[in-house]
Amino acid sequence: MNTFILNENERIQLALLSLDGLSIGDGFGERFFSAANAPYIRRRTPPPPFWSWTDDTAMAISIVRTLQVHGQIQQDDLASRFATVFASNPGRGYGPGAVRLLDHLHKGIDWREASRAMFSGTGSMGNGGAMRAAPLGAWFADDLDRVVSQASLSAEVTHAHPEGQAGAVATAVAAALAYRVGKQAMPKDFKNLMQTVAVYTPDGPTRIGLKQAAVLPRSISVEDAARTLGCGTKLTSADTVPFCLWCAFHHLDCYEDAL
Repeated sequence: MNTFILNENERIQLALLSLDGLSIGDGFGERFFSAANAPYIRRRTPPPPFWSWTDDTAMAISIVRTLQVHGQIQQDDLASRFATVFASNPGRGYGPGAVRLLDHLHKGIDWREASRAMFSGTGSMGNGGAMRAAPLGAWFADDLDRVVSQASLSAEVTHAHPEGQAGAVATAVAAALAYRVGKQAMPKDFKNLMQTVAVYTPDGPTRIGLKQAAVLPRSISVEDAARTLGCGTKLTSADTVPFCLWCAFHHLDCYEDAL
């Protein structure tokens, strides 16, 4: 599937473009943690300002900075950046598990030990690795195998569980495919895009959800899609990523509609 090669400047620009989209979506979504803002969804009206970005964007920025310095994910450097940014502003919306983990990293505990100790030694299967992974897909959009390996490395720093890494892989691959569609390097075929993401995603519940999403028709309501695929309330990769990609791939031509 490699039909083009990105130069360094193109990689940086694509990653920054992805980061723009991620941060705006992050700020948009953060406004709906307040039930009072729910009517804005039904009216398709942007929620009132200010749209404050959260830990999603903070950690994605660290990924982009690591890529700019190293050209790839260097896990020790990324862990250090995560910890430093967290300590400078812990009120960005980090979840309880992330707070404990990043506090340990800031105190000097090795990320390998801290990440694997999460959830009684199973590691986290949460959606946190996925929420920050899109710029990786943009950076390595010309090499899907590299997208997979780099996304997994980026997630492993905080998500030792394979499912936590699977969500990052799926999201990063989806971002790379979205670029390829825009470049007309592959057709804008929803089912094919979803199935391709599933092929590159490790076996497990997230991959199963992606396969389910691939056969859900566009005509189905968002509510029914969420009931089938999950909508993130469980905070796991499998409960979040398939639905998000179902929304995104159905609206590649319109960012606002995807939101």
